[in-house]
Amino acid sequence: MTDLEAPLRRAAPALLGYAAVRALGLVVLAVWSAARGKSAHTLLTARWDALWYTRVADLGYGYEVRLPNGDVHSNLAFFPLLPWLERLMHAVSPLSYADGGLVVSLLASLAAAWGIFAVAEHVYDRTAGVYAVLLWAVLPVGIVQSMAYSESLFTALAAWSLYAALTGRWLTAGSLALLAGLTRPVGLAVVAAVWVAGVTSFVRDRSTAPAPGARKWRCALGLALAPLGAAGYVLWVGHRTGKGPLGYLDVQAGWRNGFDGGAAFARFVGEKFTSFPSALAGVGLIVGVGLVLWLYVVGVRQGQPLPLLVYTGVVTALALCASSYFGSKPRLLMPAFPLLFPLALALARLRISRSAWVVGGVAVASAVYGAFWLNGTGPP
Repeated sequence: MTDLEAPLRRAAPALLGYAAVRALGLVVLAVWSAARGKSAHTLLTARWDALWYTRVADLGYGYEVRLPNGDVHSNLAFFPLLPWLERLMHAVSPLSYADGGLVVSLLASLAAAWGIFAVAEHVYDRTAGVYAVLLWAVLPVGIVQSMAYSESLFTALAAWSLYAALTGRWLTAGSLALLAGLTRPVGLAVVAAVWVAGVTSFVRDRSTAPAPGARKWRCALGLALAPLGAAGYVLWVGHRTGKGPLGYLDVQAGWRNGFDGGAAFARFVGEKFTSFPSALAGVGLIVGVGLVLWLYVVGVRQGQPLPLLVYTGVVTALALCASSYFGSKPRLLMPAFPLLFPLALALARLRISRSAWVVGGVAVASAVYGAFWLNGTGPP
């Protein structure tokens, strides 16, 4: 048995369960879309952010849209790793850029599921790992994992970088953090987690037996590599726009997106209570945010490793405190998979038959909601 076969066999139940849930979601989407006279393929590959990514892959950076209100939507807001991979898939196969992005996303979603399993198994046990993957699969916005978006790619890189950091594989952790930083702005969360893990390792080694010199150098090199992806792209954008190191913030401002500590989101929720029907949505948003914060606190109490808490905290803060695109917040929270670990542990304590009914029921609800949501008018 090779070094890869044993971990793959341990993860097989999680990966098979994940594939089954995602297949259910795609089937329901295909049936729902056909009934409405829409193409499920188009919904997965050629709407909203997916169009921006494929345009970067095809034409490069420099495209922008000027709106009547003066806003400027520039494709410089989209980090380059997914478009690079779309271009590569197009170059080596007959796939279009959009279909290349879909294949990358599907493969990355499996890699993400495996990474989530590896982290949860390392921190807890195999059963918790299986349930963590299934819970990630049945998220209400789980259909995004099968779209030509960057969430699956980012989550895969983040999960494996975190696993490498937790197991002392510093060059791997730093390299994957670099790639995560080329995928989404929230790559900063992976960088922060890797740095925390590395500094903790240094402190621990100094207080116990001295670490071998080679290990210290690998750790230092991994920490040095980690921020290069995000920093490199942000600095390149600043140079291209002539706005200096903060030029990327100006690009995001053109999309009316920024970090305001959650003030705009709070106003958005408050406005829901101006009429009765929308007040129900406001209550739902408050409950949802409360659930996210509660799961984070439970993770702290259950002793999740500090790198996971740092990663989850940064992802959650950036998602909830962004000043725009409020309907996309569930999608932006998707990479915060350690939030699911308390629920995975709870499911692991149930009888297998009972937990299977719970996961199965939620999977069906998620598939139906995903089809309904993706056939709507607003972006996910």
